[in-house]
Amino acid sequence: MSDDLILSVEHLRQSFAIGRDKLDVIRDVNLQIHQGESLAIVGASGQGKSTLMHLMGGLEKPTGGVVRILGQEIYKLRESARSRLRNQSVGFVYQLHRLLPEFTALENVLLPLLIRRVPRHSVQAWGEEILARVGLGERLQHKPGMLSGGERQRVALARALVTRPALLLADEPTGNLDSDSAESVHDLMLSLNRELGTALVIVTHEPALAAHMGRVLRLQNGILQALEG
Repeated sequence: MSDDLILSVEHLRQSFAIGRDKLDVIRDVNLQIHQGESLAIVGASGQGKSTLMHLMGGLEKPTGGVVRILGQEIYKLRESARSRLRNQSVGFVYQLHRLLPEFTALENVLLPLLIRRVPRHSVQAWGEEILARVGLGERLQHKPGMLSGGERQRVALARALVTRPALLLADEPTGNLDSDSAESVHDLMLSLNRELGTALVIVTHEPALAAHMGRVLRLQNGILQALEG
């Protein structure tokens, strides 16, 4: 394995039973993502982009194929080990921020580390720093209801990055934002991708975001394809 290979996907398949029929959502996906790389996955609604993201991140077992993160074949791990790998090596950002409303921005960001039972006093400064990096250094004690949509998504991004993951998976991360907020979050994700060296994979309908990524692939009929032209 190449030293900088973060994610490896080989002949990945996912099918669902629909009555007596079988729906092949992911047919044969092969992919490699290296440290610091940025990739956009585009495609029409219903093509299975979110399913593919879940398979790559260890959230949903595939029908067949192999997914490796940092060289570990994740679906051969026990669920507890796979959860630990996700917590340590993979960050997730979704269209909905999924912040806990009763927690402050800082508390939400620190949550993945506290789940690991890392003492809060040892990570407080890093949580404050990562929030400052996403432009929310003055919003540490604000709860989600006190923040704008763009600010809430920035908190979600900080939470995904607080564990210093090798891989960041973002599923339509700006789908609920206005154009100005979306552009700001786009720029921030790409900046942190370069700064931290985190491999970045984004599922998006936004051509402007996809155009700024290092690679763009289209998911169509269950297969990843290079864009024509």
